[in-house]
Amino acid sequence: MTTDHRIVKVSKYLSKHLRHQPERIGLRLDEAGWTEIDALLAATAGHGFPITREELDRVVATNDKKRFAIEGTRIRASQGHSIPVDLALPATTPPPHLFHGTNARALAAIRAEGLRPMNRHDVHLSPDRTTATRVGARRGRPVVLTVDSGAMHRDGHVFQVSANGVWLTRAVPAEYIRFTEAG
Repeated sequence: MTTDHRIVKVSKYLSKHLRHQPERIGLRLDEAGWTEIDALLAATAGHGFPITREELDRVVATNDKKRFAIEGTRIRASQGHSIPVDLALPATTPPPHLFHGTNARALAAIRAEGLRPMNRHDVHLSPDRTTATRVGARRGRPVVLTVDSGAMHRDGHVFQVSANGVWLTRAVPAEYIRFTEAG
């Protein structure tokens, strides 16, 4: 297995267990999603997927989406959890517009219901079109929606920004979404 392929596998494995299923490998996260690095490495090894500290450091340092954060002897996913965690991110004033990458199959539901977090805690928004395009392309031909985050904020919606620059909000009602780029 090439080194790059291994690093991708490690990243996906960490995402699964630090964001969605820590219990599957006997890992315990605190209320903010942190776990001790030594406990993580022991858990991965104990469940047939040993990761070295060097691999872990490389994944954290080189992940293009900066999915993970290390603080001292602890690690956590920066956002995207489907399990209960409180990232303790402060409310932040968003830029006037944020972007959401999706695909055409989702547009009817988004027009009817707005953007919902689905199985995650929050809706994820990108600070630029390029990032939103990359996100939308994961499931086919991307569609980029523009969110009037300035108006949402003025109307009382709360925004947070994760350590890796992803903007988070509970939901985006359809009236704040510009569908012009989606056809």
